[in-house]
Amino acid sequence: MNCCAECFGDRGLRRNIFPFLSTRTGRCSYCGSKNTPVVRPRRLAEYFELLISAYKRDPKGRPLVHWFREDWALFGHPNMNDLLAKELLTEILDDGEIVRKRFIPANDPIIDRVGEWEKLREELRFHNRYFPEATIDLARLRELLSLLTLDADELPSKWYRARIQTGDKLFAASEMSAPPKEIASHGRANPAGIPYLYLGSSPVAAVSEVRPHKGEVACIADFVIHRGLQLKVVDLRFPRRIVSPFLLEPGDIGKMRNDLPFLERLGEELTRPVLPQAAAIDYTPSQYLCEFIKKCGYHGVVYRSSVSDGINLALFDPELAHCGAVRQFNVDHVFVEISTRKREE
Repeated sequence: MNCCAECFGDRGLRRNIFPFLSTRTGRCSYCGSKNTPVVRPRRLAEYFELLISAYKRDPKGRPLVHWFREDWALFGHPNMNDLLAKELLTEILDDGEIVRKRFIPANDPIIDRVGEWEKLREELRFHNRYFPEATIDLARLRELLSLLTLDADELPSKWYRARIQTGDKLFAASEMSAPPKEIASHGRANPAGIPYLYLGSSPVAAVSEVRPHKGEVACIADFVIHRGLQLKVVDLRFPRRIVSPFLLEPGDIGKMRNDLPFLERLGEELTRPVLPQAAAIDYTPSQYLCEFIKKCGYHGVVYRSSVSDGINLALFDPELAHCGAVRQFNVDHVFVEISTRKREE
């Protein structure tokens, strides 16, 4: 029986550990992936033993498989149900009893980073925008961001930007980049007067972000990052899928587990829908976050879209991307979904 990195869906296993351990490719005995590097499960024992050290036995706890799914998004392959996950973990640890035992995290959270962020967020929006009293641990945030840095081959090679056509004439390539600083309004990532280049991973993703109406014409330009630039971006879409516990020092696994909700909250800040009339206020926290990411030396930030399944990139320096062809597209359909609003207490 062999397993593969796709069984777990862990970035560190896929990119760092399996290429080191595996000597052949084949079909995975667990998730069924084909032509993938495979290893005997027992070869992963030392990595999982370190991960388990972040938990302790407790009869009121939950099985390890449940914790691994919730905390680290492990066993993410669609075929890896709980039964298969337990079977694989049994083989890795050579212990059929451990998957039946119950555990709790070994370390309770010491610092409420989410609570600290909420206090800072509230102050930035309504009290002190430039010299807030509330603080977060920026040194720790810098460390956490380094774990969310994507490699070049994990990013699309081509990006897209859309504008709704206002007349009969196609926008020129020079009109498809970020607006001039004199007229740049506030955005999800940029303060007013500091233009960033917002790009989508597909034409549909790009058009979705400009909130089109049915029947409108969208001009879509494709962009590529300048040749030779090693783009350095932070990915805040799904921190639990990006951060790998198997690449952390043993003493850092528990701390990282406690910090993941904070990173998820930051990702939500860049994704949550904002009403146009409230944007000047509600974008302030995400602008603060992106300014710090820029200060840390990154070129941009990748975040989830609230209106499509695509990837969004906010590029801090618009000159880093080159505009290619501009094409016209018709907006054929716009999907709307509604739900009953809960009455506030």
